[in-house]
Amino acid sequence: MFVSFHYLSFLLSPNFIYHTYAAAMVWLVSSANHQVAGFAIATIGWILSGISMGLVEWRMWYINHPLLSPSGVACVGMWRVCIYHHRDSNISNAKVCYRYTYHDDFLPPDIRVAQHVLLAANILVLLGKAFIILALRNVYMGILQKDDTCNPFVVSGILNIAASGCISIVVLWNYYSVMSMEGIEFPSSFRVPFKPDVQEVGSALIVATLAAFLLLLSGTIFLSYTFPLDIQMHPEV
Repeated sequence: MFVSFHYLSFLLSPNFIYHTYAAAMVWLVSSANHQVAGFAIATIGWILSGISMGLVEWRMWYINHPLLSPSGVACVGMWRVCIYHHRDSNISNAKVCYRYTYHDDFLPPDIRVAQHVLLAANILVLLGKAFIILALRNVYMGILQKDDTCNPFVVSGILNIAASGCISIVVLWNYYSVMSMEGIEFPSSFRVPFKPDVQEVGSALIVATLAAFLLLLSGTIFLSYTFPLDIQMHPEV
């Protein structure tokens, strides 16, 4: 009985509670360092996603129809198409770009969908970054949440994985369109044929694929974070 009372007194002593709190905080901060790395990975993925959205090298069209248009290369992007015409020895490449929006009727379904999906993906990542900042702030301040449904780590992980899925859909659909040699009925003023002689995937597809992978990796890291939900700690003032 005396031993039990002595053990209980030791557990309730301020010294033991302080050291338990300090050990828990060290464990939490150490585990949160992995989430800081995930935050950096998500930031890089977000930047690459924005870059890929602005690039025109989603589809590379190699044109050799002298009767329809000057020979050259057309880079088809999500928001514009750029044509590099081979004219003469003095001007080897003459670049002409034409912008378009989702209001244009000539755009195929894959580009129309990609314009909206890529924008949604960037917004999802931005929201995920806001939640992970909130989560890291709570960890380093010693605030633990009891409700798992409001865990900002989980919310950020889900948002990043959803953004990765959106980008992956665009990448796969664009790759399928290139492999199927699908054409685009551009306006005659663009002087671009309906289909090129050769069609290849561009560098934008590689950048978007890397962005999707990094966002998936960061989302997995965020979802892997666990901490005891049955307690809530607050730093001493």
